[in-house]
Amino acid sequence: MSELDFTKPVGPAKPSVGAPAKPSIYDPAMATEFFSSVGKPEPVAKGATIFAENEKGNRLLLRRDKMYLLLDGEVTLTAKNKVIGKIGKGEIFGEMASISEMPRSATAVAKTPCRVIALDDGQFQSALRKRPEFALMLMSVMIGRMRHAIGLQNPGGPASEGKMKESAVFDKSALAILARALSQTTVRYERNKVIVKEGQAGVMMYVVLEGRLAVSIRGKLVERIGAGGVFGEMALVERTPRLATVTSETDCGLLAFGRNTLLDLIKASPDFAVSLLGAVSDRARFIASR
Repeated sequence: MSELDFTKPVGPAKPSVGAPAKPSIYDPAMATEFFSSVGKPEPVAKGATIFAENEKGNRLLLRRDKMYLLLDGEVTLTAKNKVIGKIGKGEIFGEMASISEMPRSATAVAKTPCRVIALDDGQFQSALRKRPEFALMLMSVMIGRMRHAIGLQNPGGPASEGKMKESAVFDKSALAILARALSQTTVRYERNKVIVKEGQAGVMMYVVLEGRLAVSIRGKLVERIGAGGVFGEMALVERTPRLATVTSETDCGLLAFGRNTLLDLIKASPDFAVSLLGAVSDRARFIASR
């Protein structure tokens, strides 16, 4: 993802059963406007399967995963034959598979007659270029699902090395562009320093320029982050306490910036927004799979 462009003018930021609570910044009217800008309402019959667990799109066969906005009705989500949530009017679902291009983690069935607007990845990116700030709201939806998944988990041992995830969001080219655009925000940490702490307020997010960091939740190691990775975006987007503690395992160089800069980056480069959405989606799926 090397097409980041931060040269575009940016206007002032605008104010912004078993299922996770709706995120505080979620606005159904904005979601409807976003989806309606490129998609059209479609009816779904009661009992119809909208998508199935483990289903995966195939670009070669022109079959793309879609995300959905529920305009009317109710949708039930199941995984491994168990109900894991319900989707109501005005809510978004199916976004993780669409963004991450991974198999569906659940089955969605219309509990009542429904109307939905479905967007494939091309339509989503087209709409995002018109309203890039929508990326923040969608991130909050996925973060809400992740918080819910963490809340349901029983404390266990650390992830095994075989299951350990080491994330990288930006390739070398994109990282170099970011480093130039945010050169005044570079910070350095020696090894074994706590950068962010679980439960504390979050006012900064970070992009890793060099080094390696460990992410832990409730004292259990869940992820490692290397060059090109990001962390701290969740608390920044939702303005909620940190979900995890991040500690430097080596000497590190980071880009550190606040919410206003994040908004500017998203508005100037929808590609940056798509990359962040992918990172949040991957992290949510990984946490839920543990």
